[in-house]
Amino acid sequence: MNTDKIYAESIAKEYAPKDHSKVVALRKLDTKAKLPANIFAYSFGITSCLVAGLGMCLAMQVIGSGTAMLVLGIILGLLGFACCGFTYPIYKKLLKKGMEKYAFEIIELAREISEQ
Repeated sequence: MNTDKIYAESIAKEYAPKDHSKVVALRKLDTKAKLPANIFAYSFGITSCLVAGLGMCLAMQVIGSGTAMLVLGIILGLLGFACCGFTYPIYKKLLKKGMEKYAFEIIELAREISEQ
């Protein structure tokens, strides 16, 4: 087995012009359908966790002191945890909406690929 030949072919494939196949187009459409839901889920989830963490810091009086900060911390913590809980259901709705938007194009392209 000539490993040099295999290595040379693999490097040549990297530099060869890419053809725009239907599979690549299908993958791009799939990504386009799912991307808004993923961006929302990550950004809203991270923000919710940060709000919950801020609330815990205020409630434990790591930041600030006094009864007002304790109450504010509890409220912020509960709000952050509630938002964390709502992230997944909202993500599922956005994902469903995105998949419905591109469903026709994806199904048609998948049929074309499977018929070949």
